[in-house]
Amino acid sequence: MANPFENLTHALSRLPGIGRRSAERVALALVRKGDEVMLPLLEALADVRENVCACRLCGSITTRQDNPCRFCSDTRRDHALLCVVEDPGDIMAIERSGAFTGVYHALHGRISPMAASGPEDIRLAELRRRLEGGAFREVVLALATDVEGDATAAYIAETLSACHVTVTRLAFGLPADSGIGYSDPVTLKRAISGRQSL
Repeated sequence: MANPFENLTHALSRLPGIGRRSAERVALALVRKGDEVMLPLLEALADVRENVCACRLCGSITTRQDNPCRFCSDTRRDHALLCVVEDPGDIMAIERSGAFTGVYHALHGRISPMAASGPEDIRLAELRRRLEGGAFREVVLALATDVEGDATAAYIAETLSACHVTVTRLAFGLPADSGIGYSDPVTLKRAISGRQSL
């Protein structure tokens, strides 16, 4: 019979940013604190499972009753300016910078031959549909500055060349081999302000 503590540790270690030792510490804390910590956690997980989903337009995280999400529904945002990110977490990071007032599109991944992830494995078809159906004047590619991020940006720029839209990419401020979610708000603000055409 499988050890429940080991099962919990293994499940926790599969989460991003949590290694084996951190997973063990979290599992120990859950066991020590018992129902005081576990019950609210179980309730929160059940609530997320039941009520949280991806926005049907941009792919960001929202609730089932607020779909499209608050960014897509906000009439004060610039709906002709579209920011493409790899992950919904990147949207949160950009929002914290306060520098972007357009709408978003989360790819839910990137082109990565090492991970066997091609253009058909990310939300590129949805991006093309949005551009065909919308009145966008600019698409900002807010992707990581590593090899895979560069390859994804180049592929998107090539794909969108026939859409008659200006394609830009974040420029200054983002360190090489880093993702959007790891950047501070000031760095992101400078990167958005200094974006360049591809």
